Amino acid sequence: MSGSGFAFVARVRRKELPTRIALAAFIGGTAWAIQQSTWPLWWFGAVILTQTLDWAVFRSLTRGATAEPRGLHKAACLASAALTTTVYSAIAAYLWFQGGTLGQQFAMVQIAGALLHVSLHMHHEKALLMAAVIPHGAYFLGLPVVSAALQGNWHVLLVAIACLLYVAHLVAAVRQTSATTRSLREANAVAQAERGRAQIASAAKSDFLATISHEIRTPMNAVLSAATLLRRTRLDARQREHVDMLADAGDVLMGLLNDVLDFSKIEAGKMEMEDAEMDVRERISAVSRIWSPRARAEGVRLTVAVADDVPECVRTDPLRFQQILFNLLSNAVKFTRDGEIRVRVAWAESASTLSVAVEDTGIGIPKARLAGVFNSFEQVEAGTTRRYGGTGLGLAICRRLAELMGGSLEVDSEEGVGSTFTLILPVAAVGAPARTAAAREDVGPVLSGRVILAADDHEVNRRILALLLEPHGCRLVSVENGAEAVDAAALERFDAILMDMQMPVLDGLQATRAIRAGGANARTPVIALTANALDVHRAAWAEAGVARYLTKPIEPALLIAALAEACQESASARAAA
Repeated sequence: MSGSGFAFVARVRRKELPTRIALAAFIGGTAWAIQQSTWPLWWFGAVILTQTLDWAVFRSLTRGATAEPRGLHKAACLASAALTTTVYSAIAAYLWFQGGTLGQQFAMVQIAGALLHVSLHMHHEKALLMAAVIPHGAYFLGLPVVSAALQGNWHVLLVAIACLLYVAHLVAAVRQTSATTRSLREANAVAQAERGRAQIASAAKSDFLATISHEIRTPMNAVLSAATLLRRTRLDARQREHVDMLADAGDVLMGLLNDVLDFSKIEAGKMEMEDAEMDVRERISAVSRIWSPRARAEGVRLTVAVADDVPECVRTDPLRFQQILFNLLSNAVKFTRDGEIRVRVAWAESASTLSVAVEDTGIGIPKARLAGVFNSFEQVEAGTTRRYGGTGLGLAICRRLAELMGGSLEVDSEEGVGSTFTLILPVAAVGAPARTAAAREDVGPVLSGRVILAADDHEVNRRILALLLEPHGCRLVSVENGAEAVDAAALERFDAILMDMQMPVLDGLQATRAIRAGGANARTPVIALTANALDVHRAAWAEAGVARYLTKPIEPALLIAALAEACQESASARAAA
């Protein structure tokens, strides 16, 4: 073995030094009780002296796991190990010849224990093991032989034979222990290597997902924003149908992308839950408004029933609550061809839990398949993906999110009759929901006359922002990179700043820090508007002092609301100043 075996033994010997001293005191006291004389006292003093010397010799090896003694130091280590064991077992010779039968028995037990001790603790380094075992073994086997030769009691050789058998068993045990230790070390080395490879793979996967997310969101921003702008124009029935198909397909693509990203974050243990106030009825109405037209298009009626005792506002993670309900309604609409979909919301005062049941009269789920509907990438049957689409991740993500929020998601279904998915979440009831300034007022007057700086390196994205914002009466100053944003912020005061993340010359984070460092816009609200949608990106923006974070594709309503709130905040700050 390498020099690390010396270091390991050195650490063990240092740790067990008080134990060895205490045992020596006990052995010396027992020896004196068996045969009163000054020899046990002299022996104990010799033990203290040799143990102190041993500590000094091995001391430097305890400072590093790979420390390796060389030359004279290595020889000193081996000599010290041999000397300490020679002195430690010397008391056995005294007891053998002076302690009578009781002394002989105690001497053999003491040496047997010492042999076992050094064998278990020094088998990591063969040279040290031999240096420590040989003196003990010499006493163990030699005392009966010498006694038989000097006193002519040849029956004492039976003790030597018994000792020899003990040593044989001990050798076998040490070999097995060494083999086991070696196997464990090899397995640990393999595990460490695999862990390293897994960490590298995980980092590569995270980088890949971040890149894919960014590269998909950037063109999808153009597609979905263009569809939104087209809807504002005069279209005939056929054109509106085409635009609706374009927007619906874009929504499906974004749903798939978000499912994959969410599943990856959950699997990596990086999904963070928010604790914020949520208007229960408003949130449920918002989701139902999205799915009601699609349900009607399928000939299905969507109804919502909220019990009277349900609190107006609760504390939970509003975004994840909406995501779960969105997925459940998506599945209900997808798998229901006639009948109705019912959303029932109830409140359990005693347990402080909010219950949301989504019932449908769809195709249902066979009993044999119920247990697997929450498994990742798994659907009821192989043809489900081809017939209805989807990745099989939606329900798996919903259940994991419910569990992360401290709740549960269960299903009850009958094939051909329908399904009921029940979400139960522990929440805290609070007072009336807070309303933002943007929600209380019409955003048109708020944005009218405002000057907004927008930094984005994609020309299409800058054009989309202009088409979305200029109709509200604001003036948009567009720049292509972070450096230009810093220059523009130094020349003119803005009411709000829209900042992309990945840009040439100077990225959005660096530009934001530079603007925050001083100047006319040091306190101007900055809104991150980026295709980088992972939690690590949100955290990076927060560190740079940006609280508002919007991801592409742009949702016009969210963008307008965020800008209205930012502009009001900016106006209030200027008035106060």
